[in-house]
Parts: sequence; C-alpha cells; structure tokens
Amino acid sequence: MRYAPINPADLNFIEGHYGRIPHPPCIPGHEGAGEVSAIGSAVESLSVGDLVIPMLGAGCWTQEMTAAEQFFARLPTHIDPVQASMLRINPPTASLLLSEYESLEEGDWIMQNAANSGVGRALIQIAAKRGIKTLNFVRRAELGDELIALGATAVFTDDDEGHEKARALLGDTPCRLAANAVGAESAIRLMDLLATGGTMVTYGAMSRRSLKVPNKFLIFKNLSLQGLWVTKWFEKAGHSGMAELLQPLAEMMNEKELLIQVQEIVPLSDFQRAIELASKDSRSGKIILDLASA
Repeated sequence: MRYAPINPADLNFIEGHYGRIPHPPCIPGHEGAGEVSAIGSAVESLSVGDLVIPMLGAGCWTQEMTAAEQFFARLPTHIDPVQASMLRINPPTASLLLSEYESLEEGDWIMQNAANSGVGRALIQIAAKRGIKTLNFVRRAELGDELIALGATAVFTDDDEGHEKARALLGDTPCRLAANAVGAESAIRLMDLLATGGTMVTYGAMSRRSLKVPNKFLIFKNLSLQGLWVTKWFEKAGHSGMAELLQPLAEMMNEKELLIQVQEIVPLSDFQRAIELASKDSRSGKIILDLASA
C-alpha cells in the first residue's frame, strides 16, 4: 500500500458511529492505492507492479495487504497514485448520484449541498463532462470561484440568502434531483427548491442532526427521499458492476479531467496529526496518509 485518504467515514468508523461497528483489533481505512508486489499461481487479472485499489471496504491504513484478486481493481499505468487512492468512494458516489435516481439529460440540473466536499467536487466535474448543470451550495462564499473553475454552473452560500438567489436563477426551470450530505436545515432548503415529484438522495450527515421533513414536501410535492451508501452498492454490484462504474472514472482521473483536492500528505508515523487535520471543518482538501513513509 502507498497512499490512503482520511475520510469522514473513517473517523466515524473509529468513533463507532459508522454503518458498521468496528470490532478491535481492526485496521481502519476505507480506500487507498498500492502496487502489486506478489501474486499466486492462479491469479490471471493482475501482475506484479500493477497499480491497484483495494475493494475490501476496510483495512486500507496498512503497509501491506493480501486478498483474493477480485478484491483489487487495476488502474491505468500513468494515473497519479495519490489521486488513485481517492477513487473508490467519492467519485463512484458522485457518479451514482447522477445516474441511479433520475434520468438526467444534457442541460438538466442537479443541486447539492457540501459542494466543496470530495463528493461535491467530483460531482461537479463528472456532471460538467456529461453536460449536466450543477447548482451548488457551500458555507463559505470564497469557494465560489474555485468551484466555477472546476465546472460548476452556479455557486451560492448555504443559507436563506443563497436559497433565494438559487430560486431566482432557476425560475420556472425544474430541478428534479438533489444530493444531500448535510441534513438539517440545509436539506430542507434543497427540498424546497426541488420540482414536484423530484428526488433527494442523502449520502452523508455532516451536520450530525436528524432530518425532520415537513409534511408539505411529502403531501403536496410528492418528493422521493432516498439514501446512498456506496459500500452497499459495491457489495450488490459484484466484480463486473464495480469495473463498469470505476473504468470511466479512472480514465477521467488519468486524463486529469477528475481531480480531488489534497491539502497535505502526512507520513503514517505522524498519523495522530493527520487525524487531527482531517477532523477540522475548514480544510482545503483531503488529508492523505503516506503509507510508505513510516
């Protein structure tokens, strides 16, 4: 193993607040990237030296890992290994948000909160490549230019003022899909902007506050509320489904069309500082563990 990001899901897993409870002793880390150092005689899809990402769903904060070949996805030769370490969770989540819930066509809109998050940035870039417009909400107004440069159509602050500006921009144009990573009042604002019969997909809960849905959104707007946990999706998809989802994303990353912001790469030996950095609300990008520098 070479690199592994520290994601909110990793911190939740350590704290015991994730969808799966850890049973110590266990190794955290839901994603990473490494090079194949040895293979068994029956292995057909991998070779020594291949850059791969583990698809195990845990145990990536380690220097060495052994698993059956179907639990590794081989990546293009020249892809940046740091970027590759972030390929398993955020980009697939963004891609599934765009394709699994509403039939979006070129020129259609999707809205999201936490637009500067890893998933949010990936969604902006993937949507732009597909010609889908993105309405993005962030807590800090200074992030606007940066997200516009990534391909965002519009960026507003995630408050009442930003909500009204977004409403004015949409006018009579329907937006049928919203991606929610925050919950609480932020999610309510998304539902208020959604078109009748639209869908809000929740994939995160950054506010750590429960979502209390006003009855009017269910009765009069007939909104559909769904959830996405990419780990579960991978388990059901199987090896072929995973490959079909990951291949175009890996190609985008290899061509520098899909980039995830990195704040700092920290040696594994300094993991406590890395976790402290990753726990801060105001970061400029991902904190990456350098697993080869112990």
